[in-house]
Amino acid sequence: MIKAKKDNSAIELSLKSVTEERRRDRLQEWKNEQRASQLLRFLSDKIEMNQEQTQELGEQLVDVFGTLYTAFEETALGENVLANAGFEGDWIEEFTTLAVENIIPPFVELRGIIELQTTSQEGIHLIRDTLLKIEEFTDEKNEVSVTCHYDGAPNYRIELQAPDFKTAEKIWESSTKAAITYFNEHGGEGNAWRD
Repeated sequence: MIKAKKDNSAIELSLKSVTEERRRDRLQEWKNEQRASQLLRFLSDKIEMNQEQTQELGEQLVDVFGTLYTAFEETALGENVLANAGFEGDWIEEFTTLAVENIIPPFVELRGIIELQTTSQEGIHLIRDTLLKIEEFTDEKNEVSVTCHYDGAPNYRIELQAPDFKTAEKIWESSTKAAITYFNEHGGEGNAWRD
């Protein structure tokens, strides 16, 4: 409100301009929180938790994770997230099941190991080029990220993130096949497996 007449017969308002993207994001956050609240109520009914206990649990989850939806989302992505955050109780197993069944994570993450062994004098360069071949499968446009990390010779860890499991699996197969083929053709022995 900018100003109002003393007799309250008229007021002047200022409308703040909000971008469409920001409005959509805020609406999605609100919907996610509503959904998370419904899941928490469903959990409390299923394990016969009273309203006070449910509210207290919800507040504790928000304190640790920032939002209730984030608590469900993190739990859907990793098995022991709640236990690692210090939570205890019989409700954890049921909470995890609800999270996995009802929350779609924003991305899927695959991890694996590629073993590269060579006796070539140019072995370091061959290994580097092979790992770069794997990382070439990164596609920012399609939200696919592939990174390689040293894990102790002769093993290298591959971390892959994709928007869905089908894409992640396809990229995993393609990248490891291309890398191992390249490495073997240049005199090395390669092997890859998922964690």
